[in-house]
Amino acid sequence: MNTEDVLNEFRDAGALREGHFVLSSGLHSPVFLQKNLVFMDGARCERLCKALAEKITAQVGEVDVAISPAVGGIIPGYETAKHLKVRSMYVEREGGEFKLRRGFSVEPGEKVVMVEDIVTTGLSSRECIAAIQAAGGAVAAACIVDRSGGKADVGVPLIALASMEVPAYPADALPPELAALPVEDPGSRRLSK
Repeated sequence: MNTEDVLNEFRDAGALREGHFVLSSGLHSPVFLQKNLVFMDGARCERLCKALAEKITAQVGEVDVAISPAVGGIIPGYETAKHLKVRSMYVEREGGEFKLRRGFSVEPGEKVVMVEDIVTTGLSSRECIAAIQAAGGAVAAACIVDRSGGKADVGVPLIALASMEVPAYPADALPPELAALPVEDPGSRRLSK
């Protein structure tokens, strides 16, 4: 599956949106990937995550566990783990930091793939990877879509099923054509504040 195949899955689900959006990172963008419209369709989610699992195996070999950041990464993390035939876990925030909770743990040296849904700046991925490393896991990173076109630094090499470069701007540096559009804020990071 290549980038265009992945984007067609988003298009077919009505999940590739254009307008003026505030992303979870706080950056503004003319493109938003409404991933939940993709992941709510079991067959579509399975196609994407099976392809991601195959790409992970081809690039890093077998892994022992898949761990995702809550909440957005849980579904693709679980589905990718299913195709990798490994355990699936997730980290969640406690005291402002990602941690393994709910009885989840990794053995020192276990080979972990951090599975993310969409990467823009890499912040959630870096935080998730730090939690996995603190627990003793050796980490590889993967995502369904890298919106940074390979520019996001997650701290380890990133395996992306699809890569696209979508502009994202700080609120005080919007191009006039984006600033002229009404703003939608579908991102999730600010929901808990």
